[in-house]
Amino acid sequence: MRFEVPQFIEIEDKIFGPFTWRQFVYLAGGIGIAVALFLTTNFIIFVLIGVPIGGLALLLAFYPVNNRPFSVFLESMVGFARGTKLYLWRKKNTGIYGGESESMVDPQASTIAQNTYTPTVTRTNLQSLSRRLELHALEHK
Repeated sequence: MRFEVPQFIEIEDKIFGPFTWRQFVYLAGGIGIAVALFLTTNFIIFVLIGVPIGGLALLLAFYPVNNRPFSVFLESMVGFARGTKLYLWRKKNTGIYGGESESMVDPQASTIAQNTYTPTVTRTNLQSLSRRLELHALEHK
């Protein structure tokens, strides 16, 4: 038996002439709001509010950003703007010439550095590590 495998499943169907359903809804909504503002308000208010809404409708309908719909880009942009941002930066106390003064050295950092364990690398440890990495890679294939 032969089965037909669907091709191009990521492409939306054209429903209203050359437009997809999503494009039609964006255009109809944007143009509808712009026309309503044009008929009910002053021309200056129409230019200040209606033209940007129409432009946004055109962007949502036709402009892809990185081969994704503009709506996804707009949603990500709003989520980034509304989300909390936490940036951490720690200045390292390494001088350019290695001649740091005593006042620049953090006493806590030196005690932490002395108490850390650094394992020694031997041939058997290295072989054991390489075997574990190979087995891990084979398990995930």
